Amino acid sequence: MRPHVSVLRLPRGPAPNGRGFDPNSPRFIALCPTTISASTETATDSVQIREEQRARSALRESFLRTLIAMTNKQVQFHMYERVKVEAKFGASDIDVLNFQISELHTPIGVQKEALLRCQDVISYSFDL
Repeated sequence: MRPHVSVLRLPRGPAPNGRGFDPNSPRFIALCPTTISASTETATDSVQIREEQRARSALRESFLRTLIAMTNKQVQFHMYERVKVEAKFGASDIDVLNFQISELHTPIGVQKEALLRCQDVISYSFDL
């Protein structure tokens, strides 16, 4: 059995005085990019916007279904620097910025409970 690793520092929570998304913020631009400019919209652009929204909606729904399917299952996370870790998936926050996991098996030991930042995860896999 691998030794348990103690938590050194938890990520800082959201600002208590936050006012939601600022459309000019780097975070909004990174999370919500669009391929079509809204300032010069024409009739063909509105069709393209609807098609893009439909495609994004389908992708989002399938992603959320995978999150539901992997709840309480062993998941392998492939991270940067060729690090592979395995853990039992618990939940995701509403913005899908963090994964709550348990029994995280890392190269240096086992962490009983942890949060994984989603931007550090390249891919994940699990058995159905």
